[in-house]
Amino acid sequence: MQAGSVPRGGEQRHRLTLLTLCIAVLIAQLDTSVVNLAVRPIGEHFRAGVGALQWVVDSYNLLYAVLLLTGGLLADLLGRRRIFMAGAALFTAASLLCAAAPTVAALIGGRAAAGIGAALLLPASLAIIRVAWPDARDRARALGIWTACNGLALAIGPATGGLLLDRFGWRSIFLVVVPFGIATLALALLAIPESADPQDRHFDAPAQVLGAVALGGLALAAIEAHRDIGTALGAFILALLALAVFIRVEARRGAGALVPLDLFRPPGFRGAVIATAGMTFGMYGVLFLLPLTWQEGGQLGPVGAGIALLPMALLFVLVSPASGVLSTRFGTRFMTAGGVAIIGCGLLLIGVAAGATSLAAAEIGLALTGLGMGLATGPLMGVAVGAVAVARAGTAAALINVARMVGATIGVAVLGSLFALADGGATGLRLAMLLGAAVQLAAAAVAWITTRRQAMAL
Repeated sequence: MQAGSVPRGGEQRHRLTLLTLCIAVLIAQLDTSVVNLAVRPIGEHFRAGVGALQWVVDSYNLLYAVLLLTGGLLADLLGRRRIFMAGAALFTAASLLCAAAPTVAALIGGRAAAGIGAALLLPASLAIIRVAWPDARDRARALGIWTACNGLALAIGPATGGLLLDRFGWRSIFLVVVPFGIATLALALLAIPESADPQDRHFDAPAQVLGAVALGGLALAAIEAHRDIGTALGAFILALLALAVFIRVEARRGAGALVPLDLFRPPGFRGAVIATAGMTFGMYGVLFLLPLTWQEGGQLGPVGAGIALLPMALLFVLVSPASGVLSTRFGTRFMTAGGVAIIGCGLLLIGVAAGATSLAAAEIGLALTGLGMGLATGPLMGVAVGAVAVARAGTAAALINVARMVGATIGVAVLGSLFALADGGATGLRLAMLLGAAVQLAAAAVAWITTRRQAMAL
C-alpha cells in the first residue's frame, strides 16, 4: 500500500496507534538509561574488567548509530509497520538474550542486537507518525506525546532500575522489557496501517557502507575519547573521510540515493537538523558533566546526583505533551527557536553558578533546560518530517535521529575535552557550559531564520 492510500482510522484507532508507538519508544529509551546503573553488578557477576563492561553499554550505541540510515530507508522501501515490528521483535528477543546471557560476551552480543532493533524501530516510529497524522496540527499533538516518552524514560529510569536491581538482580532490567515488547507487536498488528514508497528507490549498498562508516566512526570516536585519544582521533578522521565520499556518491545518484541531497533544500528541514544537533550538543553535555562535577567535588553522591537531575526530566515530561497545542497557538517558529534559546539560558545559568555552595541556581538551570527541551523537541521533529514528502518520511526520520546522535556525541566529546583541559572542577564546568550555551543560542538563531523562510515560502 502506498503512503497516500493509508486509511484514516477513527479517533480510537489513532489513540491505539499512538499508544503503540509510545510503548515502543519508552522501552527503548528506558532500557538505555537503566543499563548504566547495572554495570557494577554485571561486572561482579561475570568478574569482568572495565573494558568489557564499557562495551556492554557502547555496543548498543555503536550499532544504533551505524544502522540508523539503513533503518529509515528500509521503512520507506519495505513498509513502515513491517520495519517497526521487526525492530520491536529484535529488541525484545535481544532483551531475552541479555537476561539469559551466560557470559559477558553473550551480553555484549545481546546489547549489539538491541542496538540494531532500536535503529529499525525508532525511525520507523517517527515515520509512522508522519503518515498516520497527515494534518500538521494533529501531528504536532501526537509528536508532543511521543516526545514526552523520551523524557519519561529519563525521569523514571534511575528509580525503576534501582528498584529492580535491588529486589531482583541485574537480569530483571532486561526481562521487564519483554512483556512490553510483546504488547507492542500485538498492538501494531491491530492499530498501525502499513505504508511504503519503494518507487525508483533501492538499497544503495555503497552509500550504506559509507554512511555506516561515517556514523560508526563518529560514535567510536566519542566512545574512545576518554580511553584512547589516538583511536578516537583516527576514528574521527575516518568518519570525516567517509562523510566526504558519501556526499559525493549521493550527489551522483540524485533521487535514487540513500539520502537524496535535495532533502536538504527546504530551509525548514535544514534548520530542524541543525537546531536538533545543537540542542543535544548542550543537553547531553549537561547530563555528562554536571553529575561528574557534583560527585568529584563531594557535593553529592551517585544517588543524590540522579535525584538532582530530576527537574530537567520532569519539566521535559510535563511540557512535551502540550507542545503541539502551544505550536498551534504561538507558532512553530516561536516553539523551536524559543525552546532552544531557553536551553541556552539554562546552560548559561549553570555555568555562571559553577562553584557555588548552593545547588539552587543549578537546579533552576536544569529546569530551564527541561522546559526548553519540552517546548522544542516535538516541534523540531514535526518540522523535519513535515518539510519532506511522505515518501521520504523514513529517511527524514532517520536523519533527524542522526542529528540527535551527532549532536550528543560531539557535545560530550567537545565539552568533556574542554572540561578536562581546564582541569575540571568549577572552572571546567563554567567554560563548558558557556560554550554549550553559545551553541544553543546559535542553533536557536538558525531555527528562527529557517522557520521564517519556510513560512514565507509557503
